[in-house]
Amino acid sequence: MDPFTQITAQWPAPARARFDALRAAILSAACDASVGPVTESLKWGQPAWRPTTPRTGSTLRLNWSPEVPDVLTAYVDCKTDLAQRMVSLYPDLTNDGRRALALPLDAPLDTQPIAHLAAMTLTYHRNP
Repeated sequence: MDPFTQITAQWPAPARARFDALRAAILSAACDASVGPVTESLKWGQPAWRPTTPRTGSTLRLNWSPEVPDVLTAYVDCKTDLAQRMVSLYPDLTNDGRRALALPLDAPLDTQPIAHLAAMTLTYHRNP
């Protein structure tokens, strides 16, 4: 069974549709970056991806919340410089510079930034 179905089934349709597209982009980026197998699981109740091979990369999470209903938020480990890198690479995206990147549900879908973030995150220890 898909590890995310129970969580995402509670989300509104626009969030589910955007999640599905971003999930595909994350998995494709992992493949393109030769990460190897990626574990899909729930971390803190949020959909998460992490390389199966130790010391390859870090965890990337996506979440929708009713407190901020107009975005999906991508989260990286706050002990990395990944969010700060995204500030300089994608200054137009809302980013706290520490761990969270907001992906608006009403904006045109551009999977390139999340694919780039996924590649950097999932290879973080291999390519610091």
